Amino acid sequence: MEKKQLNTPEEQPVPKKKKKGKAGRILLLLVLLLAIVAGAGYYFYERSQPARELDNYLAAIQNLDFTSMESMLQSGDLSALDNADVRNATYESFFKSINAKMTWKITKTSFNFQAGTAEVTARIRYVDGSDIYRETVTEFLRQIVSSAFSGESLTEQETQDKLASILNEKAASLEDKFSETDIIYPMIKVNGQWKITALDAETVKIMSANFKSVEEEISQTLAASDSSADNATGTADPSVQAPASSDGTIDLTNERFSIHYTRNVVSTDFGGEPCLLVYYDYTNNGESASSAMVDVNLTAYQNGASLEAAIPSSSDDAIDTFMKEIQPGETVNVCQAFSLKDMSPVTLQAADAFGLDTGITASQTLNLQ
Repeated sequence: MEKKQLNTPEEQPVPKKKKKGKAGRILLLLVLLLAIVAGAGYYFYERSQPARELDNYLAAIQNLDFTSMESMLQSGDLSALDNADVRNATYESFFKSINAKMTWKITKTSFNFQAGTAEVTARIRYVDGSDIYRETVTEFLRQIVSSAFSGESLTEQETQDKLASILNEKAASLEDKFSETDIIYPMIKVNGQWKITALDAETVKIMSANFKSVEEEISQTLAASDSSADNATGTADPSVQAPASSDGTIDLTNERFSIHYTRNVVSTDFGGEPCLLVYYDYTNNGESASSAMVDVNLTAYQNGASLEAAIPSSSDDAIDTFMKEIQPGETVNVCQAFSLKDMSPVTLQAADAFGLDTGITASQTLNLQ
């Protein structure tokens, strides 16, 4: 019988050693995989922190929590809110009701791990208060003019309280109008904490219900109202220069009122001096009672200077009607009186007393001789 040749020691298989080597490599791969997963998890965790912090910041804005906002800003500076009166205690209830309706969504994060910086984009839906402010300023100035003519004098705080009350009333009665905007918030990691670098102008506008977009308009409104009140009370500034002369006719229409020149009469005032009576039809196009005294800014110029208001020697129902409130849709003939310097031509200029339609004016030149 043939005997099988035995393998030499060098030729013997070593399966146990191979299995041990393969298991070691698998273990090493598992360790490396766990390290990669852990590293990736840490990276994604860190990457999510700026967005999480911004979410907290926007929640503080929604709740008008100034202390939390300040702590989340690298600059710690909220002074920009004071320019829009957002931190004025008088208007606190208004701004709280407006900001509570704000919603947002984080849409993008750009992250620089080594530099410790990020840019987080938020799409924010907020109340655009332009209509609220327009309605408020109109009503506020109506009440202020009415108070001035009745001899009532308000302190600064009483004036602010009146404005705040009207703001809250209009915010509750008018339908909310929303706007959307995307804001990119630069962020930085400071002592292990992510912070928004600074309070930006766009966020201030959101918190103030778009107040910044109508701030100039409100300033023009107040200036126009002061001019109208001066003319009505006989305190017009004689240094104001007249606009260019025009041979047109005073015809002006906007959403709140219409006026149409009808005639003029040269008369005398209570002191026997010459004065000019200007008559025009006034129509209330608004949704509430109003008057020509409140809505219309009619200015008369002669020899390069504005004319003061006059008090005619004889009574005239049209002058009384100028100050009388009429209902929406009504039309009345009103009269305004101006002191004359001589009998040279007079240029009239009409505009919205509240400055809400600053681009709409009408002018007319009257030849008195």
